Amino acid sequence: MENNSGPTVAAVGALKSYPVLLGKDFPPLKNDLILRVARGEAVERVPVWIMRQAGRYLPEFRAERVKHDFFTICRTPELACLVTLQPIDRFAGLLDASIIFSDILVVPQALGLEVQMVPGKGPHFPEPLVDPSHLARLKKDVDVDAELGYVFDAITLTRTRLDGRCPLFGFVGAPWTLMAYMIEGGGSKTLSKAKTWLGRYPEESNELLQRVTDVVVDFLVGQAKAGAQLLQVFDSWAGELSPVQFRQFSLPYIRQIPVRVRAKLAALSRDLATLPLVIFARGAHYALEDLTDVGYDVISLDWTMDPKGSRSRVGNNVSLQGNADPSLLYAPKETIRKEVETMLEAFGTSQRYIANLGHGMHPDHDPEHLRAYLEAIRDVSTERNAKNQE
Repeated sequence: MENNSGPTVAAVGALKSYPVLLGKDFPPLKNDLILRVARGEAVERVPVWIMRQAGRYLPEFRAERVKHDFFTICRTPELACLVTLQPIDRFAGLLDASIIFSDILVVPQALGLEVQMVPGKGPHFPEPLVDPSHLARLKKDVDVDAELGYVFDAITLTRTRLDGRCPLFGFVGAPWTLMAYMIEGGGSKTLSKAKTWLGRYPEESNELLQRVTDVVVDFLVGQAKAGAQLLQVFDSWAGELSPVQFRQFSLPYIRQIPVRVRAKLAALSRDLATLPLVIFARGAHYALEDLTDVGYDVISLDWTMDPKGSRSRVGNNVSLQGNADPSLLYAPKETIRKEVETMLEAFGTSQRYIANLGHGMHPDHDPEHLRAYLEAIRDVSTERNAKNQE
């Protein structure tokens, strides 16, 4: 039964002042494994959650999409809460974190760009940014409470209805990835339009990246105030940049985020200032060392990155997350378990590791194969840790 006690959630679109909500404002947390790992503490088993764990591979999610378009679900707290909890309910006791159902492209929307989610195609910007003169189309001094308050309401409602079963993630897209979408107008195999900006308009590119970063920082702070217990930054297109480009056009803004977010949260509450931050720079193999000491507690790895090699490069003061190839879930369940055993052997099972995939779920994944993956992580890590204590 849902627990409907907790902070009151305002209607979508209502102008309101968002309070700072702390642990005492929500049901007590019963499973803190993932938070302990982020802090570097030893755990009895490996915690696991899955990128895109709420989504099209679930029949119950597809049933909601028949009734509502994608961004209506994002913008309606009751619906966002409903689909966020679907995998938590289906895989009861197997997921150690929830992640709010939303999209990284709500930030470009807050900046004034129209974004559509086209069935079979994905995100589409009818009027992307073509050249620097189009920067004048973007809103200045974005009020995230007014533009993105529906996400904050969804987070507050969802954390309440989770009833302490597991912590709740908030998230954003990284500035470079958001900039690329805003210029490309959707997905792209080459990112040629966005990369043209970097070479032809470097000053204006940095201006755009800074403006996006300012919104991202305020948006993350708002999510933490609303009840998010961890925050992840997705730089999905980091690997499309050369090392030089990454260090010029992505890393400076990725670095700003934890420093500025923690400073703002510290001014609100000592408890919020220690909220774990996760960075996922997909494909940026060359950047592991750069990402190690810039304020993130966890670095998420894609499936092409070697666990042992990655650990040797980052040291022992940061946790790692990942990183099975999502295509593993097409394999027989016996193969899934064998691959999990290999993965856990490489990462270790007692501390500084959160299991996940190396990217998100695919729409045609079988939910029962995800269940096999989650069960294998639980069982294998529990067995290994018990043996190590003998």
